[in-house]
Amino acid sequence: MKLSQYLIALTLIISIFETTYAQEDNVTVTEALRQEKIQDQFDVVIKKSGKYQEYKVVKLVWLNKLKSNTIDTLKTLESKLNTTNLKIAEQQQTISGLEESLAKTNGDLSTVTQEKDSINFLGIAALTKGSYKTIMWSIIGILLALFGFFVYKYKNSNAITVQARKALAETEAEFEEHRRRALEREQKVMRKLQDEINKQRKAGAK
Repeated sequence: MKLSQYLIALTLIISIFETTYAQEDNVTVTEALRQEKIQDQFDVVIKKSGKYQEYKVVKLVWLNKLKSNTIDTLKTLESKLNTTNLKIAEQQQTISGLEESLAKTNGDLSTVTQEKDSINFLGIAALTKGSYKTIMWSIIGILLALFGFFVYKYKNSNAITVQARKALAETEAEFEEHRRRALEREQKVMRKLQDEINKQRKAGAK
Protein backbone atom coordinates (compact mmCIF):
# COMPACT_ATOMS: atom_id res chain seq x y z
CA MET A 1 0.00 0.00 0.00
CA LYS A 2 1.33 3.37 -0.94
CA LEU A 3 1.98 6.19 1.48
CA SER A 4 -0.68 8.35 -0.08
CA GLN A 5 -3.29 5.68 0.53
CA TYR A 6 -2.19 5.48 4.18
CA LEU A 7 -2.51 9.21 4.52
CA ILE A 8 -5.96 9.19 2.94
CA ALA A 9 -7.11 6.37 5.18
CA LEU A 10 -5.68 8.10 8.24
CA THR A 11 -7.37 11.36 7.25
CA LEU A 12 -10.70 9.54 6.84
CA ILE A 13 -10.35 7.87 10.22
CA ILE A 14 -9.47 11.18 11.90
CA SER A 15 -12.41 12.84 10.15
CA ILE A 16 -14.73 10.05 11.28
CA PHE A 17 -13.46 10.39 14.90
CA GLU A 18 -13.77 14.18 14.79
CA THR A 19 -17.28 13.92 13.32
CA THR A 20 -18.31 11.34 15.90
CA TYR A 21 -16.79 13.41 18.73
CA ALA A 22 -18.36 16.53 17.37
CA GLN A 23 -21.76 14.80 17.19
CA GLU A 24 -21.37 13.45 20.73
CA ASP A 25 -20.22 16.86 21.92
CA ASN A 26 -23.13 18.50 20.12
CA VAL A 27 -25.54 16.04 21.77
CA THR A 28 -24.00 16.77 25.18
CA VAL A 29 -24.33 20.53 24.70
CA THR A 30 -27.89 20.17 23.36
CA GLU A 31 -28.87 18.08 26.38
CA ALA A 32 -27.24 20.64 28.68
CA LEU A 33 -29.11 23.47 26.94
CA ARG A 34 -32.35 21.59 27.61
CA GLN A 35 -31.80 20.68 31.26
CA GLU A 36 -29.30 22.94 32.94
CA LYS A 37 -29.90 26.35 34.48
CA ILE A 38 -29.06 29.44 32.43
CA GLN A 39 -25.78 30.01 34.27
CA ASP A 40 -24.78 26.37 33.75
CA GLN A 41 -25.82 26.58 30.07
CA PHE A 42 -23.47 29.54 29.58
CA ASP A 43 -20.69 27.61 31.30
CA VAL A 44 -21.28 24.55 29.06
CA VAL A 45 -21.34 26.62 25.85
CA ILE A 46 -18.18 28.49 26.81
CA LYS A 47 -16.43 25.26 27.81
CA LYS A 48 -17.45 23.33 24.67
CA SER A 49 -16.83 26.17 22.22
CA GLY A 50 -13.77 26.20 20.05
CA LYS A 51 -10.89 28.55 20.55
CA TYR A 52 -9.19 30.81 18.09
CA GLN A 53 -6.30 32.77 19.54
CA GLU A 54 -7.88 34.66 22.47
CA TYR A 55 -11.39 34.28 21.04
CA LYS A 56 -14.08 31.66 21.57
CA VAL A 57 -15.82 30.22 18.55
CA VAL A 58 -19.43 29.36 19.41
CA LYS A 59 -21.72 27.35 17.19
CA LEU A 60 -24.61 29.43 15.97
CA VAL A 61 -27.15 26.72 16.85
CA TRP A 62 -25.89 26.72 20.44
CA LEU A 63 -25.96 30.51 20.60
CA ASN A 64 -29.52 30.65 19.22
CA LYS A 65 -30.65 27.96 21.64
CA LEU A 66 -28.97 29.78 24.53
CA LYS A 67 -30.62 33.03 23.44
CA SER A 68 -34.01 31.32 23.24
CA ASN A 69 -33.56 29.71 26.66
CA THR A 70 -32.45 33.03 28.14
CA ILE A 71 -35.48 34.85 26.69
CA ASP A 72 -37.80 32.09 27.96
CA THR A 73 -36.22 32.28 31.40
CA LEU A 74 -36.54 36.06 31.45
CA LYS A 75 -40.20 35.79 30.39
CA THR A 76 -40.82 33.22 33.11
CA LEU A 77 -39.12 35.44 35.69
CA GLU A 78 -41.04 38.45 34.43
CA SER A 79 -44.30 36.52 34.68
CA LYS A 80 -43.45 35.38 38.21
CA LEU A 81 -42.45 38.95 39.08
CA ASN A 82 -45.74 40.30 37.73
CA THR A 83 -47.65 37.63 39.67
CA THR A 84 -45.68 38.45 42.80
CA ASN A 85 -46.27 42.19 42.33
CA LEU A 86 -49.99 41.49 41.85
CA LYS A 87 -50.06 39.42 45.04
CA ILE A 88 -48.15 42.15 46.87
CA ALA A 89 -50.64 44.75 45.65
CA GLU A 90 -53.54 42.55 46.77
CA GLN A 91 -51.88 41.99 50.14
CA GLN A 92 -51.25 45.73 50.52
CA GLN A 93 -54.90 46.39 49.68
CA THR A 94 -55.92 43.76 52.22
CA ILE A 95 -53.56 45.27 54.80
CA SER A 96 -55.01 48.74 54.12
CA GLY A 97 -58.51 47.34 54.58
CA LEU A 98 -57.48 45.62 57.79
CA GLU A 99 -55.82 48.81 59.05
CA GLU A 100 -58.99 50.79 58.33
CA SER A 101 -61.07 48.09 60.02
CA LEU A 102 -58.67 48.09 62.98
CA ALA A 103 -58.82 51.89 63.22
CA LYS A 104 -62.64 51.76 63.15
CA THR A 105 -62.64 48.97 65.74
CA ASN A 106 -60.29 50.97 67.97
CA GLY A 107 -62.55 54.01 67.57
CA ASP A 108 -65.63 51.95 68.45
CA LEU A 109 -63.77 50.40 71.39
CA SER A 110 -62.73 53.85 72.59
CA THR A 111 -66.33 55.06 72.32
CA VAL A 112 -67.66 52.00 74.15
CA THR A 113 -65.00 52.36 76.83
CA GLN A 114 -65.83 56.04 77.25
CA GLU A 115 -69.54 55.26 77.45
CA LYS A 116 -68.81 52.44 79.90
CA ASP A 117 -66.70 54.73 82.06
CA SER A 118 -69.22 57.60 81.81
CA ILE A 119 -72.55 58.07 83.60
CA ASN A 120 -75.38 60.49 82.89
CA PHE A 121 -76.17 62.28 86.14
CA LEU A 122 -79.30 64.42 86.49
CA GLY A 123 -79.33 65.20 82.80
CA ILE A 124 -75.83 66.64 83.00
CA ALA A 125 -73.31 65.78 80.32
CA ALA A 126 -71.76 62.35 80.74
CA LEU A 127 -69.44 62.19 83.71
CA THR A 128 -66.56 59.84 84.22
CA LYS A 129 -67.02 57.21 86.89
CA GLY A 130 -64.34 58.90 88.97
CA SER A 131 -66.18 62.25 88.85
CA TYR A 132 -69.49 60.50 89.50
CA LYS A 133 -68.06 58.72 92.56
CA THR A 134 -66.57 61.99 93.82
CA ILE A 135 -69.94 63.78 93.47
CA MET A 136 -71.86 60.92 95.08
CA TRP A 137 -69.47 60.64 98.03
CA SER A 138 -69.60 64.43 98.44
CA ILE A 139 -73.41 64.32 98.52
CA ILE A 140 -73.32 61.41 100.98
CA GLY A 141 -70.83 63.32 103.13
CA ILE A 142 -73.03 66.43 103.09
CA LEU A 143 -76.12 64.37 103.95
CA LEU A 144 -74.26 62.64 106.81
CA ALA A 145 -73.07 66.02 108.09
CA LEU A 146 -76.63 67.41 107.92
CA PHE A 147 -77.94 64.27 109.63
CA GLY A 148 -75.36 64.64 112.39
CA PHE A 149 -76.23 68.33 112.75
CA PHE A 150 -79.97 67.57 113.00
CA VAL A 151 -79.30 64.75 115.49
CA TYR A 152 -77.23 67.15 117.59
CA LYS A 153 -79.92 69.83 117.36
CA TYR A 154 -82.60 67.27 118.25
CA LYS A 155 -80.67 66.03 121.26
CA ASN A 156 -79.96 69.58 122.32
CA SER A 157 -83.61 70.58 121.86
CA ASN A 158 -84.74 67.43 123.66
CA ALA A 159 -82.45 68.24 126.57
CA ILE A 160 -83.79 71.79 126.68
CA THR A 161 -87.36 70.43 126.51
CA VAL A 162 -86.69 68.03 129.37
CA GLN A 163 -85.20 70.82 131.43
CA ALA A 164 -88.14 73.09 130.58
CA ARG A 165 -90.63 70.39 131.56
CA LYS A 166 -88.72 69.76 134.77
CA ALA A 167 -88.69 73.49 135.53
CA LEU A 168 -92.38 73.69 134.67
CA ALA A 169 -93.15 70.77 136.94
CA GLU A 170 -91.15 72.38 139.74
CA THR A 171 -92.91 75.69 139.14
CA GLU A 172 -96.29 74.00 139.15
CA ALA A 173 -95.36 72.21 142.37
CA GLU A 174 -94.23 75.46 143.97
CA PHE A 175 -97.38 77.19 142.72
CA GLU A 176 -99.53 74.40 144.10
CA GLU A 177 -97.72 74.62 147.42
CA HIS A 178 -98.12 78.38 147.45
CA ARG A 179 -101.84 78.07 146.57
CA ARG A 180 -102.28 75.49 149.32
CA ARG A 181 -100.60 77.73 151.91
CA ALA A 182 -102.56 80.73 150.71
CA LEU A 183 -105.77 78.74 151.01
CA GLU A 184 -104.80 77.65 154.51
CA ARG A 185 -104.04 81.26 155.51
CA GLU A 186 -107.30 82.37 153.97
CA GLN A 187 -109.16 79.69 155.89
CA LYS A 188 -107.43 80.70 159.14
CA VAL A 189 -108.31 84.34 158.51
CA MET A 190 -111.88 83.39 157.73
CA ARG A 191 -112.09 81.36 160.92
CA LYS A 192 -110.66 84.23 162.99
CA LEU A 193 -113.06 86.61 161.33
CA GLN A 194 -115.95 84.28 162.07
CA ASP A 195 -114.81 83.96 165.66
CA GLU A 196 -114.73 87.74 166.04
CA ILE A 197 -118.20 88.01 164.51
CA ASN A 198 -119.43 85.42 166.89
CA LYS A 199 -117.84 87.24 169.84
CA GLN A 200 -119.41 90.51 168.76
CA ARG A 201 -122.82 88.89 168.49
CA LYS A 202 -122.47 87.35 171.96
CA ALA A 203 -121.37 90.66 173.46
CA GLY A 204 -124.28 92.51 171.87
CA ALA A 205 -126.74 89.99 173.17
CA LYS A 206 -125.69 90.60 176.78
